[in-house]
Amino acid sequence: MGSLKRIAPIFPVRDLATTLAHYQRLGFTTRRYEGGGYGYATRDGVEIHLGVVTDHHPEFRGSAYLFVDDADDLAAEWRSAGVEIHSPEDTDWGQREGAVIDPEGNVLRFGSPIRT
Repeated sequence: MGSLKRIAPIFPVRDLATTLAHYQRLGFTTRRYEGGGYGYATRDGVEIHLGVVTDHHPEFRGSAYLFVDDADDLAAEWRSAGVEIHSPEDTDWGQREGAVIDPEGNVLRFGSPIRT
């Protein structure tokens, strides 16, 4: 039986250049493929793919969840880069979670276990 290795979300975007620049501010390395309609962002083994769609409907936004070592540290890093952050909060399920929304409305949630 085959095994699964990893997964990468593909977020729909209208403006690839602006969205790639946003992910660079988040500390990702970005790449745009020839033809200009597809790119991706990588950081610490995480990949987020971005595909241009011409018939983009706002209700079809993407989302992904990043499991991180320290949600507060990451939020502080991104905030210092000028990125608007939904600050981490403790959840009932034992995670401290925050979020960032890219220019296209795709949601990147992030969380770490609540420190006791």
